[in-house]
Amino acid sequence: MDSVRSTYTMMRGRHIEKRVPSKEFLSSLDKTEPAVTGTGKDIGNPSWKRSLPHVFVASLTSLLFGYHLGVVNETLESISIDLGFSGNTIAEGLVVSTCLGGAFIGSLFSGLVADGVGRRRAFQLSALPMIIGASMSATTESLEGMLLGRFFVGIGMGIGPSVTALYVTEVSPAYVRGTYGSSTQIATCLGLLGSLFSGIPAKDNLGWWRICFWISTVPAVILAVFMELCAESPHWLFKRGRAAEAEVVFEKLLGGAYVKAAMAELMKSDRGDDADSAKLSELLFGRSFRVVFIGSTLFALQQLSGINAVFYFSSTVFKKAGVPSASANICVGVCNLLGSTVAVVLMDKLGRKVLLIGSFAGMAVSLGLQAMAYTSFSSTFGTLFLSVGGMLLFVLSFATGAGPVPSILLSEICPGRLRATALAVCLAVHWVINFFVGLLFLRMLEQLGSVLLNAIFGFFCVVAVIFVQKNVIETKGKSLQEIEISLLSATSQ
Repeated sequence: MDSVRSTYTMMRGRHIEKRVPSKEFLSSLDKTEPAVTGTGKDIGNPSWKRSLPHVFVASLTSLLFGYHLGVVNETLESISIDLGFSGNTIAEGLVVSTCLGGAFIGSLFSGLVADGVGRRRAFQLSALPMIIGASMSATTESLEGMLLGRFFVGIGMGIGPSVTALYVTEVSPAYVRGTYGSSTQIATCLGLLGSLFSGIPAKDNLGWWRICFWISTVPAVILAVFMELCAESPHWLFKRGRAAEAEVVFEKLLGGAYVKAAMAELMKSDRGDDADSAKLSELLFGRSFRVVFIGSTLFALQQLSGINAVFYFSSTVFKKAGVPSASANICVGVCNLLGSTVAVVLMDKLGRKVLLIGSFAGMAVSLGLQAMAYTSFSSTFGTLFLSVGGMLLFVLSFATGAGPVPSILLSEICPGRLRATALAVCLAVHWVINFFVGLLFLRMLEQLGSVLLNAIFGFFCVVAVIFVQKNVIETKGKSLQEIEISLLSATSQ
């Protein structure tokens, strides 16, 4: 291990943009530290309390993500009246989907931003367009101004989720990585609940929706300021040749007893890799294609389940069922929070794969209940019970697995050098499908009806169960190096 220390010392104080360890060094590392892992298993696990404050600040991005997902749910009707497009379903869909279009653009560049300026600066850059966009939406007097503000917000939303997944994965000890990743879903739920609560007065106060947009600027400013106090990702520092700084950060995040093991794992996982930025061709045609395929398919199936149609338009759906939208939407938020809490508890116990299968299966069942609600076989009470109960079960099932797992899983199975770019590509797929679901849901509901639409969403949930069973590997409790090795072994078979 002395060779590791000497190498770090030589690199101290220098910023090396490109670094490829020698074969002799890696060979000596293998001989001196055959049992090194990222968690220091020989001396127990590092304290989770050290990394928690950094994860907490990063989770503000998820809070903002959830808030902006739901901010137009309760307020869309008053926005449309105030800005003069009431009754125009396409314009109402654009208020939702323009934000998603911006998120698609942001997600395309999220990998370049995260790798180029670091994770901390990427968080701050994601906060900036959300502050600008929310301010524009809050002060606009036209549909065009609203759409432009939503587009800016979307850019920040597109950058935020991938950077959050990267950062949480790279600063968390392996034994709580799933728990921390799931906690960001709780932050999303709290943001969503906050948007629903803040939108309740909009029914009686036509201009209240402007206050709802102003509220979102507060956590965005807090994120930008407090991220300055957080640690940079040691993985990013090491990849940029700043090994001495990575060592200091590991001591801050894990404790001094775990620094050597963590640094040795970084060096091992980096062997033979060119330190230059990943190319798109490597993801689409190289050995990492399977990772991108799994991640993109999971995100696509997540959106094709129709989950965000619930978050965007649950008020409309409940209104058609004769249910007071305010109380029903609060129930949706509570179920989302409850399911996310269950995911936090079970993520590192049952594992990612089990939660995904159970989640998508539960969503398929709940969509079947909702489809039954609108058939001629249901009584008035049965329609109410099955539609509302089915939707709440759908949200609960989603939050236990299909919501938090894809981002966590993808950030774990991607090789370190490709992690940011691969997440950007997969989330771009997520936002494209999310955009069209948001744009077309109300029109499809009118044209196809609830029975057929729920049946289509349910079909994709069944496809997701089959896909997860055949393609997803389990990652709970494994170091990032162990996951990479097992995935490469599966690819070569």
